[in-house]
Amino acid sequence: MVEQVAHLMVHGEVWTLKDLFVLPNEYVYWSIQIVLYPYMTGLVAGAFVLSSLYHVFNVEKLKEIARFALVFSFALLPVAMLPLMLHLQQPLRGINVMMTPHFTSAISAFGIVFMTYAVIVASEIWFVYRRFIVESINRLEKKERRGIEGLLLMIYKVISLGAMGLSSEAIASDHKAAKVLAGIGIPVACFLHGYAGFIFGSVKANALWMTPLMPVIFIMSAVVSGIALCIVCYALFMSLRRWALKRGKNFFLPDQLAGTIQLTPEDLHVMQEHETTMTAKYLRIFMILAITLELLDMIFRGYTAVKSWDVLRQVIFEHDFFKIFILQYGLGNVLPFLMLILPGLTTRRACIASVLVLFGVFMMRWNVVIGGQAFSLTLEGFMEYSLPIIPHDWETFKEGLGGVLLVFSAPFIIFYFINMIFPAFYNDDEAH
Repeated sequence: MVEQVAHLMVHGEVWTLKDLFVLPNEYVYWSIQIVLYPYMTGLVAGAFVLSSLYHVFNVEKLKEIARFALVFSFALLPVAMLPLMLHLQQPLRGINVMMTPHFTSAISAFGIVFMTYAVIVASEIWFVYRRFIVESINRLEKKERRGIEGLLLMIYKVISLGAMGLSSEAIASDHKAAKVLAGIGIPVACFLHGYAGFIFGSVKANALWMTPLMPVIFIMSAVVSGIALCIVCYALFMSLRRWALKRGKNFFLPDQLAGTIQLTPEDLHVMQEHETTMTAKYLRIFMILAITLELLDMIFRGYTAVKSWDVLRQVIFEHDFFKIFILQYGLGNVLPFLMLILPGLTTRRACIASVLVLFGVFMMRWNVVIGGQAFSLTLEGFMEYSLPIIPHDWETFKEGLGGVLLVFSAPFIIFYFINMIFPAFYNDDEAH
């Protein structure tokens, strides 16, 4: 009997808490996975923009972290759709978005943009690593006993597409093609994430979401979160490489390159300090833009004071005051910004500030998605989302803490395997 009752429960009824006058059919339908969806797509776009600062704008000081950001962006890409697939009641039908593209639906348009962006990133990685692929084929073919490297050789032969030329003209063409693709990829990446803001901003029935600034706010916060994630992950992986190198091991580089990279732990430390502190400077710039846009939107809403402003004021300044002004703006924006502008910036301080920035952007997504559903259509009641911690069925697992951990861990697992083929830390001065 209990199982039958649980089966008949409305989606969202388990984790929705109601207060005051709320309609009986109102629940928080868009839960944590819809919070993670724009968050993960933002990380993809932000990481790609960071890599493009070197490839397009020739910021040589970001050369090493740019290559890492490009590969890590490619690892994040498949995870961008994972929250949607977990949230859907019929996830196997999600492929229909890719198979029947049209622009009359924002979700369908996302499928087109997503595939276009995936092709651009994959193509850019191919041009960036084509020389490495050819050199790896030549190196592995000389080995008599390959073992697992035999599989790697076969993969390289397939993805090389028969382009084995290493002349100066061919290398120059690779550099030019990568730069062109990076330039094209920047607006596509912004459109990829701006579309998420477009979906929220076009919901006329919701007073909190309905604003033309929503896509721009999402884009700027996406760049901020992507750069912050790259700073943290790059510093973490470089620290692990230093730890391994002191013990005669080589982490995050294929075994075939174990004897070709001549770097000391001190070299890695200098490289880590340089890349993280330089990237933190660009993080400050995009943080200023993101914070300014969010405050401008709030000031505009208060100044115009349309009919819905009464309930919005209660949500922003009373119901969600702690989440917005303490967690999002205070802990996630003001504090890390002060940490980044203080003189004598170190890798440790940059990483702590970046973690706080990631938390602040996550709270921004939470306050938009969950906060937008916090007030009832009666404008006299409120709802709260209670994140399921201990799951008792599949629904509470994927819409609870288990689903969050699954989504957050997936990019690192994918990056581990992609890095075997395209080493993100391959230190070659002549590689683009």
